[in-house]
Amino acid sequence: MEHQMCRKFFKILGLIALLGYTDPSFAQQINAQKVLNHLEYLSKDELQGRETLSEGSLMARSYILENLSKLDLVEPLYHDFTQLFTFQNTRRKVTYEDAANIIALIPGSESKKVIVITAHYDHVGIGRKNASGDSIYNGADDNASGTSALLALADYFSKNRPKHALIFAALDAEEMGLQGGKALLEDFPYGLDQIVVNVNMDMVSRSDKNELYASGTYHNPSLKPILERASKGSNPTLVFGHDIPGTGREDWTKSSDHGAFFDKKIPHIYFGVEDHEDYHKPSDEFENIQPEFFTNAVNLILKCILALDAELLQGS
Repeated sequence: MEHQMCRKFFKILGLIALLGYTDPSFAQQINAQKVLNHLEYLSKDELQGRETLSEGSLMARSYILENLSKLDLVEPLYHDFTQLFTFQNTRRKVTYEDAANIIALIPGSESKKVIVITAHYDHVGIGRKNASGDSIYNGADDNASGTSALLALADYFSKNRPKHALIFAALDAEEMGLQGGKALLEDFPYGLDQIVVNVNMDMVSRSDKNELYASGTYHNPSLKPILERASKGSNPTLVFGHDIPGTGREDWTKSSDHGAFFDKKIPHIYFGVEDHEDYHKPSDEFENIQPEFFTNAVNLILKCILALDAELLQGS
């Protein structure tokens, strides 16, 4: 097993070198090494699956806060970048106090209207053991991947100021009913009409089909041409769909925190992949992500955000 892990480690290092230093368009790319380091940390066993208000969740919260708050240009919208909130879990009949969204603002250079970039950092914690005796639901893809992408994107835009203001919100308690997204909008520091679009990321680190979905254009058709132009010839392929009303589980419109924005009639784009064999299982671990797909997917999301930031400026 140790030799196997070493081979995987050096394979990841090779991918980092390839992605980070040979691409001539690197100026418009995230830092591959950093985003993989974020994902590895947030999905390690010591965080015990990041269930809301668990010790592992607090470790994740501290890590996200440290990495966001030290960036250039970022400003807090809440005390110490932290929006605390309380919610009721009706299924468990438990009140959760001081759950926390970690939120940072990068002011826009040309508009005070905002693009809100979200990803939930919680997962489901510790559960039943699998056949290998593992009971920690690490949530590497769900959703250490989206959170790591959020940190990498914030790092990029702290060095490359956007036209719109960007709010980066690492959200808590998504697994308990999109509570972090709901809390953010209930206590938003601006009028909700200031939000031009929500970009949500949830499960973006693996796809055997090499496909990344952009869900939400059925409800926001004006956004589709922007994304099509930004993703032309992309690797991975950007696929549209999973947003048709009446299609049951195939409709992702309320499947993650973007659902809270949808309920408030705020345009959204949700980047994610289809469920895989490790979804909500202890086997959703760092060693099962696809590093090349993940870094490529985050760079594709970056291209899409840059396009949205530029093309939605009119009227902002």
